[in-house]
Amino acid sequence: MVNVNKVIITCAVTGSIHTPSMSPNLPVTAAEIAEAAIGAADAGAAIVHLHARNPQDGRPDQSPEAFAPFLREIKARSNVVVNLTTGGSPFMSVTERVAPAAVWKPEIASLNMGSMNFGLFPMLRRFKSFRHEWESQMLENSRDLVFRNSFKDIEYALRTLNETGARYEFECYDTSHLYNLSYFLQEGLVKPPLFIQTVFGLLGGIGPHPDDVMHMKRTADRLFGTNYLWSVLGAGRSQMPIASMAASMGGNVRVGLEDSLWIGAGKLAESNAQQVRQVRQIIEGLGLGIATSEEAREILQLKGANKVAF
Repeated sequence: MVNVNKVIITCAVTGSIHTPSMSPNLPVTAAEIAEAAIGAADAGAAIVHLHARNPQDGRPDQSPEAFAPFLREIKARSNVVVNLTTGGSPFMSVTERVAPAAVWKPEIASLNMGSMNFGLFPMLRRFKSFRHEWESQMLENSRDLVFRNSFKDIEYALRTLNETGARYEFECYDTSHLYNLSYFLQEGLVKPPLFIQTVFGLLGGIGPHPDDVMHMKRTADRLFGTNYLWSVLGAGRSQMPIASMAASMGGNVRVGLEDSLWIGAGKLAESNAQQVRQVRQIIEGLGLGIATSEEAREILQLKGANKVAF
């Protein structure tokens, strides 16, 4: 692993997994997303990972124009590194998912590294009422959902976005995804240092047990040696325990309302910034420092905020 002395905090501000009804604190409108991202940056996040939503009903919206208002507001008011999703929603095509990053040319784009079952339906046990009709149906439909990320899809995303100078947050939900990334490294379509986000606790991917975390890290160490930066994403209640474990092992962390709506047992997080402050307290309690956005740019060898298209 690349030897760095500071922990990079990524904050995933809003996403397609959680629906607006599940928490009144989930940002939906462009103004809310911008404020949430800037608040997370002020709290210590070096990177913000962004999706867009329809402001009327909260549906995931992967049209490039949906991103424009909050991208410009964030850039005008913050030096934070912007990471745009190419995951979008598992129900979207790869061309639709890649479009915002292709248009706006961010410093970082997320990239899912393999197809998988994507089970969101267990949320129906906890949440019984929804504001919008699409929400419960989307969760129910995930019983029969395969999130497609074929080799052809991944190559399309890479060839499209490599031309923009973007680097990637490689989202790896299971061991095979690390091997898929190794293949693309060997093919020369990606270059180190690789920023690898190992994802734990989503039904269909690897679990959140500490042994699972260690297994993913050992595999990445063996495949990539010193050519990668390790980060972790724990879904739901595993968010902070896995972040704590990874930080103590020299890794980086991702938090945010896309990944977990909670700040403690049975307690909804008030904001993305609250989660950033909590994980920052854990990191600093371990005697570690927090990377600034400029330090993250240097560590990850990003092109710089002056080379984006927003």
